[in-house]
Amino acid sequence: MRILKTGFIQQHNTADIDDNIKRLAASIRKLASDGAQLIVLQELHNSLYFCKEENVDTFNLSESIPGTSTALYGSLAKECGVVLVTSLFERRAPGLYHNTAVVFNSDGSIAGKYRKMHIPDDPVYYDKFYFTPGDLGFQPIDTSVGRLGVLVCWDQWYPEAARLMALQGAELLIYPTAIGYDPADTADEQQRQRTAWQTVMRGHAVANGLPVVAVNRVGIEDGVPFWGTSFVCGPQGELLHVASDTAEELAVVDIDMERSEQVRRWWPFLRDRRIDAYGNITRRFLD
Repeated sequence: MRILKTGFIQQHNTADIDDNIKRLAASIRKLASDGAQLIVLQELHNSLYFCKEENVDTFNLSESIPGTSTALYGSLAKECGVVLVTSLFERRAPGLYHNTAVVFNSDGSIAGKYRKMHIPDDPVYYDKFYFTPGDLGFQPIDTSVGRLGVLVCWDQWYPEAARLMALQGAELLIYPTAIGYDPADTADEQQRQRTAWQTVMRGHAVANGLPVVAVNRVGIEDGVPFWGTSFVCGPQGELLHVASDTAEELAVVDIDMERSEQVRRWWPFLRDRRIDAYGNITRRFLD
């Protein structure tokens, strides 16, 4: 077995950005001391989740890549000797912004970045106001711990995104996430949504024979309750760890990176794909 010790930080953020970052840094060091080789942070982890309203002043939170945050997290990755997956509000140019995951190698260098491709627009999730859809495609990022298929939040609902990462040799699917309940929904509806969120990503694991790491924020931010439930599953969708739905949590989870090979021998879904019959998949709808 080739075990990848994978850490994640499920954090409750406040309006104090400096304190959020300070706590993240302490948690990264703690996970590294516990043996983590790969550490994944939640979506837009430096601040409150700001997409709950449309406000042009909020663009002031954005930053260049490379920039202040990449310098900070790069130095932490190097100090701790870990591969680190971060999630930043990228200012690419005046009026042009992205929701961007930046991956650091264990030497502190930027291994690669991924710009969120699918951008939602729902009550209290007004992401389309802030983010331009990504233009880097679905490209895995090579690191010292393996080839990572990094996607972001709303991407997690799309099997095409996971499949394209798998077809390009991703060894692990990773989803930094910020998702929670609409307070207006009933308790039953809230739980259906939370269960569906986990189920669809476990389905990506099964369909592609790959482990999945999903890291969500937790706690109530300006009336929006985030449901936590960060989890790690194996290539058959088997749950290896599920975090609390109400509390902060740090965890290091062992992932057997050789298991995918055996699972794909049992269930050769990539072999049996009918690539000759999928042409219509690129159409919006078949009228």
